[in-house]
Amino acid sequence: MNTPSDTGLQAKLAEHAYRIRRFALQMGEVQGQGYVGQALGYADVLAVAYCHAMSFRPDDPEWQGRDRFLLSHGHYAIAFYAALIEAGIIPEDELESYGSDDSRLPMSGMATYTPGMEISGGSLGQGLPIAVGMALGLRLKGNPAFVYNSMSDGELDEGSTWEAAMGAAHHGLGNLICLVDINNQQADGPSSKVMGFEPLADKWASFGWHVQRVDGNDLPAVIAAFDTARQLAEAKPRVILFDTLMGKGVPFLEAREKNHFIRVDPPEWQQALDILDQAQGAAR
Repeated sequence: MNTPSDTGLQAKLAEHAYRIRRFALQMGEVQGQGYVGQALGYADVLAVAYCHAMSFRPDDPEWQGRDRFLLSHGHYAIAFYAALIEAGIIPEDELESYGSDDSRLPMSGMATYTPGMEISGGSLGQGLPIAVGMALGLRLKGNPAFVYNSMSDGELDEGSTWEAAMGAAHHGLGNLICLVDINNQQADGPSSKVMGFEPLADKWASFGWHVQRVDGNDLPAVIAAFDTARQLAEAKPRVILFDTLMGKGVPFLEAREKNHFIRVDPPEWQQALDILDQAQGAAR
């Protein structure tokens, strides 16, 4: 049974997730296309990460005590920018510059451009190796910050991911939390058909990780998973496997057979925004 405080937290984070989805759609409308399906599906995870779990200072993105969030799947940049806007790290008025020349919000994430962007992701399978080195470095410095590596299920196809997973367990990196978005979509088709990765939880566990698998669009489950990962006493890396729905919150986008990269007709952007607004208004 939820306590009043639990219910209040869930309502607050649902509002943050709604705004992240809305920001992503607004940026998508600027270009008329983008990785919007992933942004809608991953919004609940990002809301819990940036508005509940992580330690950071919005006005000081380079603060040494901050938790590091690595966007290994750089094509999720539109989702990540929406979270940075909601977190107060980037001003909302910058979303109109998304993907434009001289913007701090390029269509694929680049650390040299964007405050709060720790790495230039996009070459899939690179984020977790970097995260292992970063977590080791922080531990050697006595810095208690966590390193979050956010990655796509497509990155499970990469050998570098599993080499890093083995290294993280060997070094007992209790300050490393890996977040895997399992939406079963890649550019070449369903992830499970491109390269089968099940039984996924068992594989991570066999590599020495603490494993949780939850519905990534179930806010209470996402909150509990983050809290468990942070509070675990064992000196071992932690992974949270999130099963998410591409296009979550906008039924006509959820139903698209191919929504890895979405092109949306001009009237549909406002239609999608209206659907989100109506659903959130009814939930308040």
